[in-house]
Amino acid sequence: MVLPSVDSTNAEAIRLAPTLAGPTWILGLEQTKGRARRGRGWVDPKGNFSATLALRPDGKPGDVALYSFVAALALYDACVAATGRADAFALKWPNDVLLNGGKLAGILLESAGTAGQAGLSHLAVGIGVNLAEVPMVAGLEQRAVRPVSLREAGADITPEAFLDLLAPAFAQWEQRLRTYGFGPLREGFLARAARLGEVITARTGTAEITGTFETIDEAGSLILKTTAGRQAIAAADIFF
Repeated sequence: MVLPSVDSTNAEAIRLAPTLAGPTWILGLEQTKGRARRGRGWVDPKGNFSATLALRPDGKPGDVALYSFVAALALYDACVAATGRADAFALKWPNDVLLNGGKLAGILLESAGTAGQAGLSHLAVGIGVNLAEVPMVAGLEQRAVRPVSLREAGADITPEAFLDLLAPAFAQWEQRLRTYGFGPLREGFLARAARLGEVITARTGTAEITGTFETIDEAGSLILKTTAGRQAIAAADIFF
């Protein structure tokens, strides 16, 4: 589904979710009120990519968060397919895609309905990629990575063409998750992870923790080796 203009592809996915017969991609060529993690706005210049996959996830409600890894790995594959440059990209836990160390893409998961025995009724997997333009972001946090666009890697691609690369990649990683569990995704993410084995800082809502990025565990949590021992972090903003 391609929309000339929409307030937010995630918001549209949640509105349409009860009427959809199956997984549906919603691509907005213009997005007027994009959203990012922790209630932040997402600036979306013309020519950039904003899309959401509306789906009904299998498994337990707690497993839904693993779809952020599905999206991150699919984005990595789509970017490599668009540019032919696997060396230029890396994944920043939990789900940012980096190009030459700069932030290229972001992912936002939002649920619709209530959790039950079969899991959440619907899930919106929102994905934003700077295909053409680097957004002007006021008040960028200190130590935050700089925003970049895919053109820095020599690619000139439309949102529609990028979705043609992303959608099958997402389907492949989702099938691996459903068939084999999180193991293959964990291995794939660690093979592409930025700053693995290096000292990073994780900022949660209540604390700032600095340590060596050791691994991610079977639940997708970040494992840091700190002076206080190994710590598992389920959600945080990461700074290098």
